[in-house]
Amino acid sequence: MSPTPASVASAMAEAAAAWIETLDDEQAAQGSWEWPGSKAAEAERLRWYYTPTDHGGLTLHEQLPHQQRGAMRLLAAGLSEAAYVSASTIMGLENVLDRTEGFATGFARDRGRDPGMYYLRVFGDPEGDAPWGWRFGGHHVSVNHLVVDGAAVAGSPCFLGADPMVSPLLGGQELRPLGGIEDAGRALLHALDASQRERAVLTSTAPADIIGANRVEVSPGDRLIPLPDLWRGHFDDQTLEDRLWSMHDGLESRLGVTEADRAATEFAARPKGVAATDLSSAQRDVLRAVVAVYLDRMPEGLVEREYERLDLGGVHFAWAGGVERGDPHYYRLEGPGLLAEWDNTQRDVNHAHSVWRVPGHEFGRDVLADHLREHH
Repeated sequence: MSPTPASVASAMAEAAAAWIETLDDEQAAQGSWEWPGSKAAEAERLRWYYTPTDHGGLTLHEQLPHQQRGAMRLLAAGLSEAAYVSASTIMGLENVLDRTEGFATGFARDRGRDPGMYYLRVFGDPEGDAPWGWRFGGHHVSVNHLVVDGAAVAGSPCFLGADPMVSPLLGGQELRPLGGIEDAGRALLHALDASQRERAVLTSTAPADIIGANRVEVSPGDRLIPLPDLWRGHFDDQTLEDRLWSMHDGLESRLGVTEADRAATEFAARPKGVAATDLSSAQRDVLRAVVAVYLDRMPEGLVEREYERLDLGGVHFAWAGGVERGDPHYYRLEGPGLLAEWDNTQRDVNHAHSVWRVPGHEFGRDVLADHLREHH
């Protein structure tokens, strides 16, 4: 029998309940929360990050090996095999990044780059009948799922990043865990004719990050959020706070970002870029391949629903920055029920971000609203 949203939810519930069962009271206070009963508690469920900040939950560091195994089992239940392998690789890259930065302390932590600083929190009772969900996150990983009426109903936002984006391997090979996401977008850009490319390229200067950032909801007029504002609060250490601002301002300066560039890449009421309806059949096949590197993050049983939800004809493709590998660049897919963003500009174009979102359906808030109307 093929997996379904109900069977995926069942696997998640089994993994979550087994993990919670291993927690002592102190661990459970961080890792297992009641379902949000207030606006403040719901606001916490909707928080997500991709910086090395406190994502909220119980870290792998605070867990025994068998508990860590249980946490990774739950993560695996919420991702496709390819996405789980990618996420696991990204977590391991913290060791590589630690070496790059000289094994230094940082971000008000004893170890700034740390594969143990990934957080898991379950909201609600996975064995009950009420809605419940979970969030797994840390540097460059954010996975969010919601279960309502026994079915997995929402799996976005889903963020995967990589720093370094490219690392050397023995035998002259390279580790490039998100290479397919970058290459798919560039392949579509190169498949466009001159007129289509003119519509697709918003500006020749790439922004310093994804524009939607870690907002709960993306709206017209939204622009890039500066790096210091992408953390759970600001640092008390002014030296550290100044360092983040220096990193942000320095990157924008090196990229040559202007006010006109910011205006070009901001979100608008109508999607920017070239529309799928203006592409040839062969070009739409390339577009489908770009869409796939985002939707295929979901496990079998959920991914089919995401493809059914997709209105490919309403999707627009937009690009900013250089057009060849090694050039700072950014692209996004935007349309009804789809927002996907990619950037590779930081650390001399060796630090990438990617996110898949479903506007109007983020964190399953629409499903929860329907559920409340029906049951209350």
